[in-house]
Amino acid sequence: MDPAGPERLRGFRAPGADVAGGRASSSAQGQAERSGLAQAPTTDGDSRIRVRQGWRWAISVAGVLVVAMVIITALAFKLGSGSATSANRASETPTPKPAATATPLPITEMYRQVAPSVVMITTSKGSLGSGVIVTDTGTVLTANHVISGGGSISILFADGTKTSATVAAAAPKIDIAALTPKKLPEVVVPATLGGAVAVGSDVVAIGNPLGLRDSTTTGIVSGLSRTARTKVGDLAGLIQFDAAVNPGSSGGPLLNSQGLVVGVVVSIADPGGDEAFAGIGFAVPIGTALAGDSGPGQGGGPRL
Repeated sequence: MDPAGPERLRGFRAPGADVAGGRASSSAQGQAERSGLAQAPTTDGDSRIRVRQGWRWAISVAGVLVVAMVIITALAFKLGSGSATSANRASETPTPKPAATATPLPITEMYRQVAPSVVMITTSKGSLGSGVIVTDTGTVLTANHVISGGGSISILFADGTKTSATVAAAAPKIDIAALTPKKLPEVVVPATLGGAVAVGSDVVAIGNPLGLRDSTTTGIVSGLSRTARTKVGDLAGLIQFDAAVNPGSSGGPLLNSQGLVVGVVVSIADPGGDEAFAGIGFAVPIGTALAGDSGPGQGGGPRL
């Protein structure tokens, strides 16, 4: 076959075909671009689109989380402020507190503190009683019936000092008297005066029953505002107690559990008429004794 003959183009591309084809292809591509037709995206393009969409989604989620956190923080701050304000208001509101209760003294300690304030009183008429120092100048408080029988008055202090005394004041209607010693001991130890007592509270009596110096007995307050019939009359507003007291205890101090003088012993109940302690004693409250108030009535009865 003659390659230069008519058949020479079989199986071969005619010269200029690539150029013509290229031009046609370029022309078609240009027309497609001008007409707005887009080529199909490649695999790499799809991946980039998916990455961009993933970032947009992540940013959106992050934004939502940030907003949520801001809202939660604001709510927490508001609630916390409200709680703090409530706590501050609560702390500003006074809270009632129970009244402080003084610690009771052991009886041995009470005796050590108060015994130097207790005196023995006797008279030239044979009367025997007790008393308690109530001022720095040595004034002694006692029961009036101890000294009302007349005769000279003698006081024996705890340190052994013995002296005469005169009546500084007397309130027969409440059976209370105050004495002024002529001589004082080297060291004057006045007792500490207390206040009110309650039924059931502990009490201690110190005195000289039957001449037994500085005898100490314990009991409780059995009643308040009692009336007792005595030889000097009916005494009202008395403290009833069950600490043992006997003749010679009159005028001695009745103490509370802190060692404060809450009363002056003046009488006992004597149902047998033998002047023996029957478990019921009476004392004038210290406030009444110091005020010198008078009590009503007359009559007879045992005296200590």
